[in-house]
Amino acid sequence: MTGMLLLEDGTTFAGESVGAAGRAFGEAVFTTSMSGYQEVATDPSFEAQIVCFTAPMIGNYGTDPDRCESRRAHARGVVMREARGPAWLAWLRENGLLALTGVDTRSLVLHLRERGAMRAAIVAGEYAEDALLEEIRAHPEMSGTALARNVSTREPYTYTARGRARVAVVDYGCKRSIVRRLAAAGSAVDVFPHDVDAGTVAGYDGVLLSPGPGDPAPLEDEVAMVRELLGRTDVLGVCLGHQLIARAIGWTTYKLPFGHRGANHPVLEHRSRRVLVTSQNHGFAVAAADDDGVTHASLYDGTVEGLALPALRARSTQFHPEASPGPHDAQLVLEGWVAGLAP
Repeated sequence: MTGMLLLEDGTTFAGESVGAAGRAFGEAVFTTSMSGYQEVATDPSFEAQIVCFTAPMIGNYGTDPDRCESRRAHARGVVMREARGPAWLAWLRENGLLALTGVDTRSLVLHLRERGAMRAAIVAGEYAEDALLEEIRAHPEMSGTALARNVSTREPYTYTARGRARVAVVDYGCKRSIVRRLAAAGSAVDVFPHDVDAGTVAGYDGVLLSPGPGDPAPLEDEVAMVRELLGRTDVLGVCLGHQLIARAIGWTTYKLPFGHRGANHPVLEHRSRRVLVTSQNHGFAVAAADDDGVTHASLYDGTVEGLALPALRARSTQFHPEASPGPHDAQLVLEGWVAGLAP
């Protein structure tokens, strides 16, 4: 069956539909990861997005339930140059994910780099472009859109009760690999919804503010909670959690033209001058009010990649220290934070 990706500027990219039937709307973005396609599709931070893979072949090594980062696919669709393997194609259909193969992904990525991430529709079959374009433009832009409530757990739960230190995870779109890494590092882990109050988690040895999708700016209640929490226990913010800490101390955030998504992003650690190759997935960044507290910077565009706020017992990373599916340069950040928690 034929398929198509239609962007809000009217540009179309043709392909063959190999996933679910129908159509879906979302923000068109790209990831430079060469592996981890199943992790990408199930990462809650890809909620409401249509993901283009820059790697030329996707699906080569099959699928495995243990690779899923959540209970369902969060990407609205995936776009590939060449989809490979019956297991991957069956997984796409079983999970209701629209998917295109045979797309000129190089041209698509260049277009998104030049014009920026934008609203789009992915379709299987034939649709009237004019009417579809109207629907695309009627959907909200990612700027100003709060998505944490859509992907957060609805009820608290215990991942593991055994561990040297007690860690609370505030779930704005937490990946399974984060709680696995916390447990492997020696933590007892409880997970709470995005709207948990500061008093509930302040008694833990540490609180991890998780990654998640969407714009941090409209998350005013979540920022207020973080502001109330800072200084009362040790806090580590990751990705969206990093941005919420920044906003809680009065800094601002802004939308990147096409975001940072992939597993090969170089980040400079200022103190050691070491370069970490990191996994990233975000479309917004922190605008630093000054250089005090900035610990890491992107070597792509100089954006803030880490903060240390010892007076507030907080630190954060824009990159993903759980490093799933890799590379693993940043794993010591998470393990070091857990090791420093007072049981």
